[in-house]
Order: sequence, then C-alpha cells, then structure tokens
Amino acid sequence: MKNVVVIGTGIMASGIAAGFIAQSTPVIILGRTKEKADVCLDKALSLANKIGYAGSNTKLDQASIKSQQKTGAMDGWQDWANTQWVIETVSEDLDLKKKVFEHLDQVVPSHIPIGSNSSSFPISKMAEGLKTANRMMGAHYFMPAEVVPLVEIVMGQKTELKYAQEAYSLYKSVNKKPVLVKKDIPGFLANRIQHALMREALYLVDQGIASPEDVDDAVRYSFGFRYAAVGPMTQKELSGWDTMASAAKEIYPSLSNMTTLAPKLAQMMSEGKTGVKAGEGFKKWTPEEIAQVSESYSRRLKAAFDVLNIE
Repeated sequence: MKNVVVIGTGIMASGIAAGFIAQSTPVIILGRTKEKADVCLDKALSLANKIGYAGSNTKLDQASIKSQQKTGAMDGWQDWANTQWVIETVSEDLDLKKKVFEHLDQVVPSHIPIGSNSSSFPISKMAEGLKTANRMMGAHYFMPAEVVPLVEIVMGQKTELKYAQEAYSLYKSVNKKPVLVKKDIPGFLANRIQHALMREALYLVDQGIASPEDVDDAVRYSFGFRYAAVGPMTQKELSGWDTMASAAKEIYPSLSNMTTLAPKLAQMMSEGKTGVKAGEGFKKWTPEEIAQVSESYSRRLKAAFDVLNIE
C-alpha cells in the first residue's frame, strides 16, 4: 500500500488521517514537531476506531494498526518513497499555507500530487510562482472529515487534469465521494450552494419572516429531507423542470441579493455571540444542551451516511 502524507496536526488532520487509516491506507502525519504529530495520530486512531475499519484491519488490534503509520516533523522529513498523495491541513492562514507549499515544492518528488484542505483560499494563489503548480490542487473536506463523504478536488489555473484525476480516483478507492471542480472560484462548489442557502435563510430571519428554529425545520423536513436521497438536479429531473421554472419566475425577483452580512447577524457577531463555542448565538446554550445536540448530530450524520450508501 502506498502512503498518504497529512501535513498538520489539528482537528481536520486527525479526521482526514482517520478516513485513510480506516480504509487500510497507511498514513504519515507531519507537524511542526514529532510530538504534535504523535498526538494527532492517537486522535486519528481513536476516530478510525469509532467509524469502523474496512478490510483486513478489522482483524488487527490498535497496536498493530498504529505500527503501520508514521509521524515526524515536516522540516527535515525525507522519507517520500512509496507516497501517492500529500495533503496540507494547516491553519487557514494564507502566508502560512504558501510557506508550506513552497517547502513541499522543494522536497516532494515531482510526480506526486499535492492538495490543500483550505476552505477559502484559491489554490492558484497558494501555488503562485511554484515550479510544480501543475500538480497542486484543492482537496476540500467538510467537518467531521472522517464522516462526511464529500471531498472537493479543485483545479487551479495550472493544475493538470491527470493529477486531479489521480486524486479523484484515490478518494473513490477509500470510500469517499469526490467531485471535480474544474475552475478555481471562491467557495468552490458545495460552499457556494451552501452560502446561497444561508444568505436567504438569514434574510428571512432578519426580516422577521421566520424564526431560526422554523428555518431549520423548513429545510430539514422538506427539500433537505429529499436531498438525502437524491441531489437537487436529479430531484428536479424527477419532479419536472417546468414546475420549477414556473415557480422561479415568481420567486427569483424577491430573493435576497445582499453582499454583506444580514444586520441581525452582524450585530450578534459584534457582541461575541458566535454560537455554541461562545455559549450563545441566536439562542443561549447550556453545557447540557450542547452535549445533547452534539450527540444527536453525530448519530444523525451516521444515519445519513447509511442512507447515502443504499443502492
């Protein structure tokens, strides 16, 4: 089995590593120090155990599985033999990511594709000026990375299709659902659709048309419910584009086209009400409520994953 190298030691790194480990793909985790990488590996193993192992690993104990992985400090690492994919997961800091890419550009053999898990920065900007920008691309996961199937493979201005297709095939082989984004645009694919929905949802709350709770229910128990079965394009193929087109004539002109945050959200943010991590967002959260909702969220994600795998 060829190795996958994960650069970084945070939450996303452990989740990404767990997904590969659970599918019997050996992982190398590189951080600022080997100690940080070791801690990340332990978290990854715990997550992999939680989601379950596939293939031969089902018969191995944790010690045996751990022995198949490697960790180290990024600076000075030279063991790139038998590597098939490198993915960067460091903090969302453009200067930091560019420095990491510059380093990888010098040390990773030129036939190995390199990805970035950045959720906001264009891959073209991160790879700018690098001699091997042709094999660099976005590889955007969604939290929790070990559970959510989607990985967006985003081609930069200079990314060669063959390298993007290599990454695409790799993720297919480890039971992920890759999508190929052929142009490096803000928000890539899924986040553009998600933010379009969020803009309208926040507008409806801001205008007093619906409560946050009713917005949640409207999405979860209508089209969101259907989207666990098929995506929006297929759903409209089934229901008929003529019906959608007729409704669009009435609805489109009234949709929000705000280019800034909704006023209520901006005010809330200025008061430090950023959601669960602050103990308050649109509502106050007790520790008990946080634990209950987090557990429920995890169980529902697992159920949704099972639904998506029904043929």
